[in-house]
Amino acid sequence: MNEGFVMGLARDALMTTVLVAAPVLVVSLVVGVVVSLFQAVTQINEASLAFVPKILAVFVTLMIFGPWMLNVLLSYSQRLLIDLPSMVR
Repeated sequence: MNEGFVMGLARDALMTTVLVAAPVLVVSLVVGVVVSLFQAVTQINEASLAFVPKILAVFVTLMIFGPWMLNVLLSYSQRLLIDLPSMVR
């Protein structure tokens, strides 16, 4: 196992993490900005007003992108397990 192989393995792990986390983070960010803008315009400062829409948006995002996220994680795990014999050498 050389340095290039380890760096490639780390790069694949980070890219998989970013791909899986990106949909939830982007939707949460967009909903947070929209709710904050609404709160600033209407001068309503209620903590639950920011929390509830984010939770609902994250839940819907997980329902929509969940199968794709699982597929990405499974394909990464399969590649990792297939390459395991070459890692041991």
